[in-house]
Amino acid sequence: MRVSLAWLRELVVDLDASATTVADRLTRGGLEVEAVERFGAPTEGVFVARVATIAQHPTKSGLRLVTVDIGDKQQTVVCGASNVPDAGGLVVLATLGTTLPAVGMTLEPRKIAGVVSEGMLCSELELGLSEASEGIIVLPPDSAQPGRLFTEAFPAAADTIFEIGVTPNRPDALGHVGVARDLAAVFGLSVRVPSADAPARSTDEPIDRLVTIDNRDPERCGHYAAAAVVDVTIGPSPDWLRWRLHSLGIRPISNVVDVTNLLLLERGQPMHAFDLDLVQDDQIVIRRASDQEPFRTLDGVDHKLVADDLVICDGRGPVALAGVMGGENTEIRSSTKRVLLECAYFAARGVRRTGRRHGISTESSFRFERGTDHGGVSAVLIRARSLLTQLAGGAAVSGEIHARGELPELPEITLRSARLNALLGYDVPFADALRILEALGFEVLERSDTDARVRGASWRPDVSIEADLIEEVARIRGLDEIPTELPSIPPQPPRACGKLERGVQSAAEALGLSEAVTYSFVSRRELEAVRAPAPVIELLNPLTEERSVMRTSLLPGLLEALKRGRRRGERALQLFTVGALFLPITTSQTDAASSVRPRVEADTQALPEERPSFACVLAGPRPSYLTKPEDVDVYDAKGVAIEIIWRTTRREATVESFELGTAPAHLHPRGAGKILIDGTPVGTLGPLHPDVIDALDLDGPAMVVELDLSATEALGRLTPKYTAIPKLPAVTRDLSIVVKSDVLIGEAQGTILQAAGELCESVELFDTFSGDNIPDGHRSLAFRVVYRDPKARTSPDEARTLTDKEVDKQHQRVFASVSKTYGAQLRG
Repeated sequence: MRVSLAWLRELVVDLDASATTVADRLTRGGLEVEAVERFGAPTEGVFVARVATIAQHPTKSGLRLVTVDIGDKQQTVVCGASNVPDAGGLVVLATLGTTLPAVGMTLEPRKIAGVVSEGMLCSELELGLSEASEGIIVLPPDSAQPGRLFTEAFPAAADTIFEIGVTPNRPDALGHVGVARDLAAVFGLSVRVPSADAPARSTDEPIDRLVTIDNRDPERCGHYAAAAVVDVTIGPSPDWLRWRLHSLGIRPISNVVDVTNLLLLERGQPMHAFDLDLVQDDQIVIRRASDQEPFRTLDGVDHKLVADDLVICDGRGPVALAGVMGGENTEIRSSTKRVLLECAYFAARGVRRTGRRHGISTESSFRFERGTDHGGVSAVLIRARSLLTQLAGGAAVSGEIHARGELPELPEITLRSARLNALLGYDVPFADALRILEALGFEVLERSDTDARVRGASWRPDVSIEADLIEEVARIRGLDEIPTELPSIPPQPPRACGKLERGVQSAAEALGLSEAVTYSFVSRRELEAVRAPAPVIELLNPLTEERSVMRTSLLPGLLEALKRGRRRGERALQLFTVGALFLPITTSQTDAASSVRPRVEADTQALPEERPSFACVLAGPRPSYLTKPEDVDVYDAKGVAIEIIWRTTRREATVESFELGTAPAHLHPRGAGKILIDGTPVGTLGPLHPDVIDALDLDGPAMVVELDLSATEALGRLTPKYTAIPKLPAVTRDLSIVVKSDVLIGEAQGTILQAAGELCESVELFDTFSGDNIPDGHRSLAFRVVYRDPKARTSPDEARTLTDKEVDKQHQRVFASVSKTYGAQLRG
């Protein structure tokens, strides 16, 4: 939006601030001034001059020597313009040394066909007052004294233009009056809103004899007003109007059209002028278009309308697309004598749909789409009629026609002083706040020391609740007046810095897992399906129900990726994800956090804990070569968990079964295990419970691993220590035993390690088997036991090689221990 500083000075009484100050205050008040530029003629070196004599150039037939009087002296210039007035006519002279920015020229003495020109008679183009000109500027007789600066005699010839970035919620700022209201409120001044003068000429013929108005769509057209002016003379507008329009980016067309554009820029209210003699049957009908109804707009483009388009019609058909563009069939022509003025309020959504559907964006549609002032329709119409009698010599027809429909109701809003202060964070004198609102045009219906009832304004559709009024007060006072204070933050437990998460990601990728990036937003149904804790954060405005709460488990997103993969024929899936869980903060966490952060007040709601976590899902056959593929099982999940923990913490993790009835509800109780580091639980693993598989429609079993990275990080990472490679050989013995199927491998391994004593270096399971000659309810476990002198690593010089006899003796003790503990038998 281009805004004229000179126009603002006309509207705001006693506004004498500099352009820089005005731009700064507008920006601080929410109307950002993106650029400032000078428009028009230079303020120095350009004068009003009177033609004294005109003589023919001695050598060039197309040039003349014009001597002009600029008050205290005369100067002769060489001029080739054909419209130089006779002696006594007023022109505009740029003297030597003057810079003309519009054409990038500084005038210097130079000979033109042998004659030195002492300046230049200027055209509008050379002074930046128009895009083109056919001759020099010829001023009206006796309009100014020769020798006077041109910009002093004709202030409209120079201006400062602000380029303002108007946000969509401020349609009032698309007119100079709206911007002036803000400035007046900022500087504590008053606004002089232009009103209609009495018509220069009028006729007693009432308008209802010339035209009838029928509003058949009161929902889309809330107010349609019409007035008429007859006996007009179409011609160019006066200089001040043409220059003003040009400075604001509007091309001057004719006096009638320019008046409608002037009011568009003044009040932000679009208007349209019809040639009344071209309106068929002397009637205007506002209705919806017929499907595929043809219409040609002012730019000569043919359109096929649809039933949703609102059109202005005469007795023959459409003459305008409501709020968008007029029609070619009733446009103002040079022969126009009778003008019908339209000023209306159209529903913003309908105008927006029509403009986008037909690919048309105009100054009018831009404003209607954001909402115009439905309360100012009558005032703008009457002012336009008055201006046409002054600028086009017309006679105003008596009366106006108003066809009203559904208009928005002005809200009545209660403003509380306490709420004002609380929302802004500092005390604002309530009387000062009400003064600001009244300066902006809001009506204070009732007031007291603590609250007030305020009525909204028709030109501010964005102000409808108490917070809107408070925002108006804040921006006029200056947003920089709001004090900067750190908010009170409820205590939180220390959070992971992210190093461990990155390490876990790298380890999982190295193990062949693929990362699935999942949403933090899930649905309650998904959390209930995986038996996760109830959500503590619910979104106020979720995109969908499937993204309505913050997750308390990583499994919903991961299992959704599993389901998608399976539906697309991918059976072998190994996926992982790393992210935060949003869990309720516990009392112990709050107490721990308070040791490093101030405790909040008792009524402050604590934010949830964002706990960093890891989860993976394994499903389908494991990789195999030259053998029958077998599905992954809990041992694959265990291997992933132990290896990830080792690679990221250098700690040995163990897995233990849950006691009966204590396994997590989302895991199968016969395969669920808890992951421990030095006895501290850090996660769980196991096959998904069949109920979870059915609830999420996963089409098959899957193994899952979940790690609490916060708990893992709290244990710290061990620093690797160097251990010398033993020089003495180890003695290896295999132990293959048959035990009942419910014997836990980890417990059996621990029993062997304890029984083998200090000579045992390691115990590893290398095979399990069931079936064939293994009794029902039993299975075979094969362990490899490594024996070595314990001094081989700590004191190599004192170490010795173990004999077969002492190893066999110790190995017999191992078998005796497992036989006694588990009833194990050696497998033949």
